[in-house]
Amino acid sequence: MSRVPVERPPLAEDPHDVAERVEAARHLLRHPLVPADERHARILRLVRRHQGELTRMFADGAGYRLHVDPSGARLFKTGLGRDATRPLLRRSGTPFTPRAYALFSLVLAALTRSRTQLLVDELVAQVRSAAVDAGVDVDLDGIVDRRALHAALLALVDLGVLRERDGDLEHWVDKRTQSLLDVRRDLLAILVATPLSSARSPDELLDRASLPSAVGGARVSVRRRLLESPVLTVTDLPDEHAEWWRRNRNRESEWFRDRFGLVLELRAEGAIAVDPADALTDEEFPGRGGTRHLALLCLEALADDARDGSAHGQAWRGIPLDRAEERCRAVLEKWRDVLRRDQRESPAQAVDEAIAVLESMGVARRERGAGGGRDQHGPDQQAGVGILWVHAASSRYAPAPAIAERADSGELSLFATGGEDD
Repeated sequence: MSRVPVERPPLAEDPHDVAERVEAARHLLRHPLVPADERHARILRLVRRHQGELTRMFADGAGYRLHVDPSGARLFKTGLGRDATRPLLRRSGTPFTPRAYALFSLVLAALTRSRTQLLVDELVAQVRSAAVDAGVDVDLDGIVDRRALHAALLALVDLGVLRERDGDLEHWVDKRTQSLLDVRRDLLAILVATPLSSARSPDELLDRASLPSAVGGARVSVRRRLLESPVLTVTDLPDEHAEWWRRNRNRESEWFRDRFGLVLELRAEGAIAVDPADALTDEEFPGRGGTRHLALLCLEALADDARDGSAHGQAWRGIPLDRAEERCRAVLEKWRDVLRRDQRESPAQAVDEAIAVLESMGVARRERGAGGGRDQHGPDQQAGVGILWVHAASSRYAPAPAIAERADSGELSLFATGGEDD
């Protein structure tokens, strides 16, 4: 009598291996360039140990390419395309200006033909030469371009592409100090996500850098959105992607938890990716600074108004822009004693800057309504009438207690402030 083969269940993975792989994946999301040096020795060992699994996971799950070689590791992320909310930051925390980006590109061009060790003044001379070749007018003796170049140099130091062997690069702009720099050509070769020489315009470069994966479709697109931004709004998705999300969202919760340690809160409007360790973010909110603190205070007031605002879809609710600004000015007046002097003296500018912070965080969008027209998140507006669209996720930052709202489907709304068990 023949024996019937018994199918054995797959062996459970070692929890230690799983934890290492999650740690490596989280680090690569937060720091896509990991140089081989003493500071990153441990995390690079984890990446190399689990290179095969990580390569497959990023490629199949998000369409990202993982490159690992003796120089380090580089996760080539496509990003979200024309998204201006993730600028390169100076050490002070302020975003790069267009001029700083231009100087950053010129430094990269100069470094491709420089020696592996050079003085900062030598590099400046090569940047001048690269600017001439590119037809870019720069004045590296003027303070504006010198500061932009300085920001580019410090950013490359932070990335590990440049290393200051001797000198005082930190104070180069003001004190004209000299520095001796080492160039990591191996890291320079894998720094740029797409070849600069192949793009004929900035728009073409952005489009090429954000090309979708050849496979994956809605799955890859939706996962990228949640990996790059913590809030997924179904009404912002194409119809076929929204339909895929509705069918697969419970399974996706498991995928994000098992691979990145993220908890997805599923809501009527979409989802929020929450990191229990509170570490997997490139920008904290509110963060430091009077403008950000004022923005948080304004958000509480705006979230209250938004709950009763005119609904457009589920996730965005509109408040007349003049009323929103009035509410923010009232908040400023209430807290004026603890705000900066310039905020007290120029309330209109302070409110404008605070709302700009909320826009950069993706929880508000201004529609000024000049000349009318239709915004993708707002109905037709009369000329001169503005709307501030406030996202439902704003309620998570508003500590005021409220009765949890439920959508027509019976699901808990993002306009509710707590978790799924409220």
